[in-house]
Amino acid sequence: MIAHPRLPLLAGLDAERPAVHLLSPAPGGGAVRRITTVGGESEPYGDAFGWERYRRTPAAAWHPVEPVLVVSGEEYAVRLTPSGTEAAEGVRAGCRDLAFHPDGRTLWVSPSAAADGADVVEGTDRTDVVDVATGRVTRAPWWDTGVAQHPAGGLLLTFRSDQGATLGLFARPASDGGGAMHVLRRALVLDVDGYETPVFSPDGRHFAIRGNAYGNTLEVFAFPSLRREMRAVLGEPSPGYPYPQEWLDGMQAWSRQNLAYTAEGLWVGTPEGTLLQIDVASGEAVTHDLLDGARITALASTASGALAVATARGELATVEIEGAGAPSAPPSREPVDAFLAGTAEVADPWADPWAQEGLVLTDGDRTWESSDLDEVTESSPADPGWLQIQSFMNQARRD
Repeated sequence: MIAHPRLPLLAGLDAERPAVHLLSPAPGGGAVRRITTVGGESEPYGDAFGWERYRRTPAAAWHPVEPVLVVSGEEYAVRLTPSGTEAAEGVRAGCRDLAFHPDGRTLWVSPSAAADGADVVEGTDRTDVVDVATGRVTRAPWWDTGVAQHPAGGLLLTFRSDQGATLGLFARPASDGGGAMHVLRRALVLDVDGYETPVFSPDGRHFAIRGNAYGNTLEVFAFPSLRREMRAVLGEPSPGYPYPQEWLDGMQAWSRQNLAYTAEGLWVGTPEGTLLQIDVASGEAVTHDLLDGARITALASTASGALAVATARGELATVEIEGAGAPSAPPSREPVDAFLAGTAEVADPWADPWAQEGLVLTDGDRTWESSDLDEVTESSPADPGWLQIQSFMNQARRD
């Protein structure tokens, strides 16, 4: 589920087929009303899992102010509103991700279509930048996994992924509403790929990341320090390839959209139908029983601060939990200003981020300059996989 940042509206991705529902949560909690659906006639996912299912899953993004949801499915790209559906000019069908510029005048579409609008660019090294008013398309450097906006504004976080490692790229949105993001030199590095879009806390002082392609990990980082404050594996850790069927079943039981933040903490939905309210500072969790124990398939924090919950039984409701209200004051700009003061823009936003001069990487525990990584030739099994690969490649080049 994707909650509108300001209005009482939800977008729900259908669990059985590539369809998207426009939803209206009930005031004060309770049942959620379906307004309309796009893609409801699509063929079911069936047994598709992993990459094959991911390729068919629609991409969706809310306008930051207006009640407009842009959806890109396998064979359509539309603007969905409570009053109807219309074509989304400039947006191609079958894209993997969508995100609005914070002022709503521009839509980023990833990956880019080819110049003739027919095929995806080989190498996925570009993003379409769509002018919402005219449908005019320009190009920008590539990102691949959602765009999270800091709640105080002025800073974005997105991913650029590879099978061996994922870079969390921070960027300033263009002040004129168009063009590429202004990518910064300070970046987060995560092992392997397959992460979900980051989620910021309402006060903007933490963000959480669900992933990855090989395990149900949950990591929480402080902002602006980027210090990792929590790492947990939901369910069983990866046993390594070939994966036993019981482990694959457990992987599927944990929804990848089971994370939400409210003013009172981090919330995680479980296969047992409970909600975990996590205190990141202490690492302790309080369990809330919910909806008679049905597996939670999606979780989102609404604009009012309530939690929207979907279950495997098809139940969909907003839940008012004591102590989970909206924040009493807007988030401070102080963390964003402190982060921006400690970094600068990359020299060439079109270049491979790993090759950027002056890039500063952190995994939340250690920090590396890009030049340092060029010299690494030794690592241990305790090091993250991406660092082991880096040291192996450096040594192979020397040999």
